[in-house]
Parts: sequence; structure tokens; C-alpha cells
Amino acid sequence: MENLISPIILYTFCVLGSAGFALALPRRGSKLVPLGMILLGSAFGMVAVSFIWRADRFADEHINGGGGPGLFFYVFAAIALGASIRVITHPRPVYSALYFIMTIIASCGMYVLLGAEFVAFALVIIYAGAILITYLFVIMLATQAPTGGQEGMLDETDAVAREPVVGSVLGFVLMGLISVMMLGGIDSVRPGASDFEPDAVLANLPGKVDKVLAREDLIAENERVLRAEDGGGVLDASARTITIENTELGTTRVIGSDNWPDELVAGNLDRLGWNLLHDHPMTIEIAGVILLMAMLGATVLARKHVELEEALKAEQAKRLGETTLKQQQPSGGAA
Repeated sequence: MENLISPIILYTFCVLGSAGFALALPRRGSKLVPLGMILLGSAFGMVAVSFIWRADRFADEHINGGGGPGLFFYVFAAIALGASIRVITHPRPVYSALYFIMTIIASCGMYVLLGAEFVAFALVIIYAGAILITYLFVIMLATQAPTGGQEGMLDETDAVAREPVVGSVLGFVLMGLISVMMLGGIDSVRPGASDFEPDAVLANLPGKVDKVLAREDLIAENERVLRAEDGGGVLDASARTITIENTELGTTRVIGSDNWPDELVAGNLDRLGWNLLHDHPMTIEIAGVILLMAMLGATVLARKHVELEEALKAEQAKRLGETTLKQQQPSGGAA
């Protein structure tokens, strides 16, 4: 961790950042928003300078004489941080959603730099497309219209932050904990994860292995990868060996590392798809249920607003009718 950022700077950033966010969150008539922005800018600037200096030095010493993260990383990181701050601090929800798009696009740029193209495209299609449209519908349905004495202003529920101090402190405490775990390396979070074999997932995808071996003419029509009891293939990615069975004769043979096809590799899509659908299927379902609940909640809130506005209109029409009737009575009596 000390190779990338000093712990003192990290914890100072968390303190200044939480104070800056607490002051920058929207309030009615608050004059401390500029001070909060200054504190946030100072905190992020301090971390950026420390990270750039230490990361470049660490890369020069340990990573084949390289120069650390490139220019595009810092550009995308600055855009993502600035836009994410405005997502939280902007007083109008619709503009916050637009800044959220900018955050997603900048994050996609960093994913492309990391070689995770599928995640980048998925973020654009899913978050900047479908989910953001859902957010906008929820915002438009649930945002309360201003009252007669607040023309051009949003309702307090939509324009004022609730518990800004508690939210800011908890958010930056969580950021500090996650940063310590990430900078400590993956072994500090999940022991033994550094020994991860990228192609090990191929054992769970015997159909893909069969297709690749058939294209390379390494198996005959009546041959396939030997299936284990759980349905996976008998394949050792670290030793580069594949056990092949003959479905007609019932015999087996082994393809060694010398004949391992160069095309037989597990891509990002293979590993991500298997991890999501095998290890985290309920997470995806829960995310869909949460979005559905948000839409239903917005519909209920909008219905209440419409019913309230109709009641106010009916009451105003009744008062107007009574006033008109009173004005007409004296003239009728004089006649």
C-alpha cells in the first residue's frame, strides 16, 4: 500500500473529503457550498499528486521500467470523480442523472484501458441506456411539483439532502476501508486468489473446448472432451492437458501441452459469464427486483401527487364559484 499512497494521506483525504461533501450537499440558502467544493478539490488534488508521484516511481522500479498509468487513465479518472461529485451534490435530480451518464462513460474508458472491453460495452448499454432511462422515469414520476409560493423551485424532499453529515462520514469511512483492502492486494481479501488460473474456467465449458479442438482437427467426429460427474470437462489448464473420450469405442486419450491450441483460451466474456450465472445468480435477480420496486414506488407516489392536485383544483373551483355567486347576489337584488 505504501508503494502507491501514504496511509496518512489516505486517511487525511477521507477526513477532508467527508467534511467537504457534508458542506457541498444541497441545502436551502446554504452559503457553505463553495467551501465544501474547495475542501473536496484539495482532498482529491492531494491524493492525485501523491498517487501520480508514487505510482510512476513504483512502476519505474518494478514493472519493466514502465511509466505507470498512462495519460488517459488520469483524464478518465478526473472526469469520473468530478461527475460523480456532481451526481451527489447537484440540487436537481435530472441533472444528477445526466452527470451519472458522464461517470459511466469515463468508467468505460478505464475499463477499456484495463482490457475489459465487454464490461465497458455492458456499462454503456445497460447503465447508460436501459437503467438510466428507468432512473429518469422514476425521477419524473416521483419529483414533487413546486407549490404556488415556490414557483421555479423543487420541493424540499427533492432539493435538500437528508442527514448530510452522517451520510458523508459513513461514505468516506467505507471508502477508506475498501481502499485499504484494494491496496493491500487481492490476497488480503481472498487468500490464495493470486494463484488464479485464467483458463481454469474452460473445464466448465466443455462445449467450447470441443468446438476449438474440432476446428484444429485434434479430435474426430466421434470424440469429445471427457465429461466428469458434474458435467464439466476433464481438463487441467495449469498442466495444459485435455482428456478425450471416444463415444463409440469408450476409450480415452490425453492431449498434452505440446498440442494445446493457441486459440483455446478463456476470454473476459467466458470468465465473467460463468462467474455471474454460476456464483452470483441471486444477485442479478435481486437487482432486477429492486429496479422493479423503484418503478412501482414512483408510480404510487405520482398517483398520490395527482390525486392531491385534483383535490386542490376542486377546492379552488368551489371557492371561485362561491365568490362569483356572492358577487352576483347584490346586483340581482338591486334589479
